[in-house]
Order: sequence, then structure tokens, then C-alpha cells
Amino acid sequence: MAKRSLGSFDTTEEKLLSRALAAWFRSGAIDQPANTSCVTHHEGRWYVVLQNVRGTMAVYRLKNDGVLRQLRRWPVEVADPVP
Repeated sequence: MAKRSLGSFDTTEEKLLSRALAAWFRSGAIDQPANTSCVTHHEGRWYVVLQNVRGTMAVYRLKNDGVLRQLRRWPVEVADPVP
């Protein structure tokens, strides 16, 4: 996968997904995310959306300092991204 500019630093979508999955499992979650999980862009911000067959399980926002933060509430447009 090619590198994309995400904010003020370069990273890959694959790396962001990997970091979000690690955070998801560290939180004690049992449900397994599906391969429909993705990185999406909305209103100038980057989000990692973890999904399974039941829908969106978690959304992480990429902060300006490169940290992923799990959101309790997320924009509706982000919850069901179009690939």
C-alpha cells in the first residue's frame, strides 16, 4: 500500500489499522473486527473505523500529534464510510 499524507506526517493506512486493532484488543474487547474496517477522511480529520457484521464497533480519530483516540460519539458520516 502506498504512503499517503495524513495530516502533518506520513504513515500508511495499514499501519493505522494495525494500531487501532491493537488498541481495540488492549481494551479487553472480545469481538473480532472484519476486513471491512478502514481509514477514512471527514471534514479535515482522519478516522479509523473498526467494523464487523453487526456494524461499527469503534472509531478512532487521528490527533495532530499522531495519537489515535477512541471516540465515544462519532460523526454519522464516519460510521458507515463508502469504500
